[in-house]
Amino acid sequence: MQNFVHLHVHTQYSLLDGAARIPELVAHAKTLGMPALAITDHGAMYGVIDFYKECKKQGIKPVLGMEAYVAPRSRTEREGGRENAHLVLLAKNKTGYQNLIKLSSSAFVDGFYYKPRIDYDLLEQHAEGLVCLSACLAGEIPRYLSRGMYEEACKSAQKYRDIFGPDNFFLELQDHGIPAQRTVNQGLMRMSQELQIPLVATNDCHYIYKEDVESHDILLCIQTGKKVTDENRMRYEPRNFYLRSEEEM
Repeated sequence: MQNFVHLHVHTQYSLLDGAARIPELVAHAKTLGMPALAITDHGAMYGVIDFYKECKKQGIKPVLGMEAYVAPRSRTEREGGRENAHLVLLAKNKTGYQNLIKLSSSAFVDGFYYKPRIDYDLLEQHAEGLVCLSACLAGEIPRYLSRGMYEEACKSAQKYRDIFGPDNFFLELQDHGIPAQRTVNQGLMRMSQELQIPLVATNDCHYIYKEDVESHDILLCIQTGKKVTDENRMRYEPRNFYLRSEEEM
């Protein structure tokens, strides 16, 4: 019986950061025996219609979402506003999908500052029908935990639980072999027990196959204006940000 489904997935529409073409992505998820698959591109929903149609065509369930950028204060504030936190949002019904559209649109129209940004006020207005995951190391809660700020992380988790409801907010565990993730995961598991917030395991998928890592690395270089040979540049290490099987997870 298949129990694992990928809920944190970047396609080619995470521009210069995702190297997964939608038809091949969906086909590989089906080959792995997964009954459903999510799309959570960075800050936008450019790919959800193509993704929805392709999932329907190939007979698996589409889970529509995005990985939003949350402004540190107000989405309209520009001063010192570049340290945005990631947050995964998934639609569980039509109302949730409509709210995702509103969030994404407002992020571009009202909140754009280097990235399309939302804020807590906007989340409170459009939380109905959405499931929220605490995201990767760039999420607000993992950032607090990686800095040893456990109480602040708990306050942040309680805030998101209040916004989305206890059945719709999950602490997101990831393990790509990054040392900081081990520290964060310990904090998340402790928090889950103490605050009674459920856990969910994800893989931060940015490409489809393990051997796609070189192509993805070149995309990152284009995005950041670096050369592959540059020593001090952004890299996705270790190299396992692909669509892993249930056994690998």
